[in-house]
Amino acid sequence: MVDTKKAPEPKGPKVKWNVDKLKSSYVNFANANSTKEEVVLNFGLNTSWDRASPEVEIELGHRLVMSPFAAKRLAELLAKLMAEYESRHGELK
Repeated sequence: MVDTKKAPEPKGPKVKWNVDKLKSSYVNFANANSTKEEVVLNFGLNTSWDRASPEVEIELGHRLVMSPFAAKRLAELLAKLMAEYESRHGELK
């Protein structure tokens, strides 16, 4: 017997991803701070591998500024992503 049920239609508008100006970067450092009106995320690269050094230099490459509402949606998205990752690959410690 063939299942004739359709998948539920997604809610909201259909999203078309425009990747014409997309750039990819590797980061191994992230920092965040906020005010009442915005959340600021800084991303960069820590190239200091000498742990005995009292100073670490981070090359900041990207700064994202967003509303607290967008930041909360991002936090929820990342939490779901990490839960899926850990269910496939094991818990990160």
